[in-house]
Amino acid sequence: MNVRRPHISAVALAAVTALGIGTLSACSSDGAAAGNTDKFDVVASFYPMAYLAEQIGGEHVHVTSLTQPGQEPHDLEISAKQTAQLEESDAALYLKGLQPTVDEAIGQSPVKTKIDAATLTSLEEHGTEAGGHEDEHGEDGHGEDGHAEDEHGHEHTHEGGQDPHIWLDPVKYAEVAEGVGKAFEKADPDHAADYRKNTAALVGTLTDLDKKFETGLADRKTDVFITTHAAFGYLAERYGLTEEAISGLDPESEPSGARVKELQQMAKADGVTTVFYETLVSDRTAKTLAGDAGLETDVLDPLEGITDASRGDDYVQVMEANLKALQTALGAK
Repeated sequence: MNVRRPHISAVALAAVTALGIGTLSACSSDGAAAGNTDKFDVVASFYPMAYLAEQIGGEHVHVTSLTQPGQEPHDLEISAKQTAQLEESDAALYLKGLQPTVDEAIGQSPVKTKIDAATLTSLEEHGTEAGGHEDEHGEDGHGEDGHAEDEHGHEHTHEGGQDPHIWLDPVKYAEVAEGVGKAFEKADPDHAADYRKNTAALVGTLTDLDKKFETGLADRKTDVFITTHAAFGYLAERYGLTEEAISGLDPESEPSGARVKELQQMAKADGVTTVFYETLVSDRTAKTLAGDAGLETDVLDPLEGITDASRGDDYVQVMEANLKALQTALGAK
């Protein structure tokens, strides 16, 4: 759709022409690069943002993801080709604080509509423990330093120590969807009615998902679950659970003896049965801890990307699989 900036360099033009990176087929045509279509061209930072753009934009958008399927989003380094993508797009949809190189690239790009999902809902601070029965702002669940590092040594925080994993709470994700819908309406007013309709449908789907989690986890034996990735703080708070995460560890490193002992004691006291790992990083930490503590392992997917290993083809299907995994681990009826 974007034909407003004809003075693109020859190098950038060649890069754009060659692009087929991370294109999402649902709203894309023949792998065309962002900016070279007759649709509203949206560059999304990673899967949860691309999913919103596809669902809300429908047939009117061409969505391209900067993060390829199976790529750990925190490791993303923006290429020259992707910089060219941004320059020729109508909109960029991202989550500031999750991918520093994306934040920098979008900040420097001339794209007219920049949508930061972190501004569309409230963010909170989460440490290695999050959730439980604290107040609605989660103030009692903060870690001492207000942040946690993932297995890659990256801090999983927004500015000020805030947790960016808002998409794992269907209610917060719906709030973001509403903001994205309004931004699309403003940027592409010719299709505003369809964007409003699609946004309402998506919010309805997410509301139904929230109800499934609420009822599905209502009658459970324990509130505590263990993860290797501190991504589920918002989900834990939403449904009265407590996430205990093993943070600050490289995927190839062993958990410390002190942490294993602490989690082993906690697991016994709270009836924990399972250590969760995810699809895009090594399961070694989870299996080491589980073996030492006599626990099971299973996948709890933070939905940072969809791959062949994912338990579903899209956000809703994988979240429903996460619910089933939590129900089993927590002894929910």
